[in-house]
Amino acid sequence: MGESYSMNTILKDVALRLCREIREENRAKWYRWTAWWCWGCETFCKGDLEKMCVSSQPDYRGCMQVNARYDRQVS
Repeated sequence: MGESYSMNTILKDVALRLCREIREENRAKWYRWTAWWCWGCETFCKGDLEKMCVSSQPDYRGCMQVNARYDRQVS
């Protein structure tokens, strides 16, 4: 990711929507490391969105996948 990403706060509903989209895209794609990342996050948080990586920071920047997608969309 490097230092090129934005540090703007992501709105909660936007962050959760992006998280859901990414999880759907990664579902059943065991050959991608991003799929394993989502699987682990979902599994260990037992599907509780408030405990998932994306919610681990107050600005909803706790997941690198969500951050990257958000930054691509706003730039």
